[in-house]
Amino acid sequence: MTRAPLDGLRIVAVSQFGAGPFGTQVLADLGAEVIKIEDPTVGGDISRYVPPWQADGDSLYFQSFNRGKKSLALDLRHPDARPVLHDLVRVSHAVYNNLRGDLPAKLGLTYATLGAVNPAIVCCSLSGFGLTGPRAAEPAYDYLIQGYAGYMAITGEPDGPPGKCGVSVIDFAGGYVSVLGLMIGLWDAQRSGRGRDLDVSLMDTAVSMLSYFAIWQLNRGWEPQRVEDSGHQALVPAQNFRTRDGWIVVFCNKEKFWESLVDALELPALRTDSRFATIADRLAHKAALLAILKPRFLERTTSDWLRRLQGRVPCAPVNSMRQALEDEQVREREMLLTVEHPVFGALREVASPIKTAGAIEKPAPAPRLGEHTEAILRELLHYAPDRIAALRASGVFGLPPTR
Repeated sequence: MTRAPLDGLRIVAVSQFGAGPFGTQVLADLGAEVIKIEDPTVGGDISRYVPPWQADGDSLYFQSFNRGKKSLALDLRHPDARPVLHDLVRVSHAVYNNLRGDLPAKLGLTYATLGAVNPAIVCCSLSGFGLTGPRAAEPAYDYLIQGYAGYMAITGEPDGPPGKCGVSVIDFAGGYVSVLGLMIGLWDAQRSGRGRDLDVSLMDTAVSMLSYFAIWQLNRGWEPQRVEDSGHQALVPAQNFRTRDGWIVVFCNKEKFWESLVDALELPALRTDSRFATIADRLAHKAALLAILKPRFLERTTSDWLRRLQGRVPCAPVNSMRQALEDEQVREREMLLTVEHPVFGALREVASPIKTAGAIEKPAPAPRLGEHTEAILRELLHYAPDRIAALRASGVFGLPPTR
């Protein structure tokens, strides 16, 4: 059996909801031991209670972000929690959080505090706005960042209201960026023996992904507009087209694709029309070109057009969620897996996008709140039974049992 690529890597994660748990689940799927610290005073990760499918402090939403992790119930604000946290840090490689930007330092989760406990510890923070700046203490969510970073202003139809991306793209991108940063820190710690802080924010991630839009605006004063039919800002045709029974996406970013499209549409006159000779010409005469293309696409079904275009012109159907999950490429790439859950039964979930030997093929379900507390204290930290009992009585793992 091939060893998991991250086998032996231990990460203490103080994270909840979407972005942070999404990122650390990528690491768990590759074999990392992710110890999820949950605040028992508020019932643990809030995503345990996200509807519509929830039961007994668990939900399908929570399961989608936390499979294969361990749960330690620990109130980090409790005075007796700090020694437990430090004992965990001594035997771990990284501490990860996705708290509000002002909280990591207050809770002692930065290298300034934890480096004295374990000089090689890597401390990664994923917050809404970062650990510095005027908004550091503000909470932030994907919806808000899509507004702040200009995404909504360029999403949707020109005559409609601003729109958001249909999935939490900033949360997920932030999760990916944060674990990339974490692994960079771990690589440096491996060769230097010294850890560091890594400061990642959803806002910074979103702004970085403005990419060529930003360079156009910053250097040439370009102002993007919402484009009809989800069209590209600079390429034509590169958009959705309505067909007889649905929609198709066409993306002509090279002259050879434009020529193949003209052939497939059986519109030879377009090939010699000077208005459409180059990418720049087609952009300049966009309205005239679309007035020709749109009626043509309406003449056939989506499947008809796909048969004509695939292999010649970049194109795709506009699938429903069900159709996307049933796509033959998705199945062939094993992007769906089954996780056995004691309450919800056999859960079908989306798999990790990183394919490599040793990746976890049959992960455990996301844990119950505090499910691994006793085992972590006893087996990893080697606490004696009387110490565990005293900590439990103090309320550090939540309210002590009533008699």
